[in-house]
Amino acid sequence: MSASLPGPRELPASQYDLGTYWGRVKQSAQISDPRTLFVPASGLEHAKKLVSAYKNGQEKSMTPDLWRAKKIVDSTLHPDTGQPVFLPFRMSCFVISNLVVTAGMLTPGLQTTGTLLWQITNQSLNVGINSANANKSTPLSTSTLVKSYLFAVSASCSVALGLNAIVPRLRRLSPATKTILTRLVPFAAVASAGALNVFLMRGEEIRQGIDVYPVLNEEDKRLREEQGGEVQSLGKSRKAAVLAVGETAASRVLNSTPIMVLPPLVLVRLQRTEWLKSRPRMVLPVNLGLILTTSIFALPLALAAFPQRQSIDVNKLEPSFWDKGGKDGKVEFNRGI
Repeated sequence: MSASLPGPRELPASQYDLGTYWGRVKQSAQISDPRTLFVPASGLEHAKKLVSAYKNGQEKSMTPDLWRAKKIVDSTLHPDTGQPVFLPFRMSCFVISNLVVTAGMLTPGLQTTGTLLWQITNQSLNVGINSANANKSTPLSTSTLVKSYLFAVSASCSVALGLNAIVPRLRRLSPATKTILTRLVPFAAVASAGALNVFLMRGEEIRQGIDVYPVLNEEDKRLREEQGGEVQSLGKSRKAAVLAVGETAASRVLNSTPIMVLPPLVLVRLQRTEWLKSRPRMVLPVNLGLILTTSIFALPLALAAFPQRQSIDVNKLEPSFWDKGGKDGKVEFNRGI
């Protein structure tokens, strides 16, 4: 992200109003745009140079080229480390990375082995995404990473297998209702384990806290541009970490809900049509198309539910921060994605 590149002058946060939900949706669509995946290393370096030129006062105003450079940098670099996020775990690759996994989990008629394998694959992908996009001011040890991964996999598999065993025993339900409930079992497993996965993978942030920074007023920004230097952390806050991790977990559920609910329900209806009955080989392509279409629209809507760069009144944090607030008594932190 552009904030991780050196320079006393900050770029505008976005072309859009991030104080509104739809402004954040448009910004999230920029970050999750799959076209940025095809930018070569030379293109990324060129984008970083343009952004650095602005931050160091060599470029005086935002131009279309500079906005494109910011988009590339924001979708590629981690805001805390300044290093590229591993490509399969970037938000711009989220739809592609999840397409095959989601299609596997939503395949009709999965047996126990298939259910287990797809749930394990899904949680493995979630671990990578949550770890790669977490706030990096509090590192996660390898042992904690492994424990969290095993716990998340166990939870998702338990929910999926448990519900698969319960649904057929519900005698009062019609066969059609049982079919629909069976198709929704993966959603229950993914939503519950996905939220748990975030808390497990980022539990160290809650235990130790994450860095918070004062929100600068215009005078402070001017002085920083003139004198240089970076904004120093006020310290680590556990309350900020709880908010950051909780909002990220909620956004994961918001993202998985339409993806795991709408395609299977639509597919159930389509499988009753004569067209699909006479073309059974088209079930998989239709399923993939439904998942892809839903994912493209759902991801920006879910990411935009909460700002990535979150600001909060200092009085809502620990007492040690109460007299350290910046503009309007606020501090800010990277929520993670």
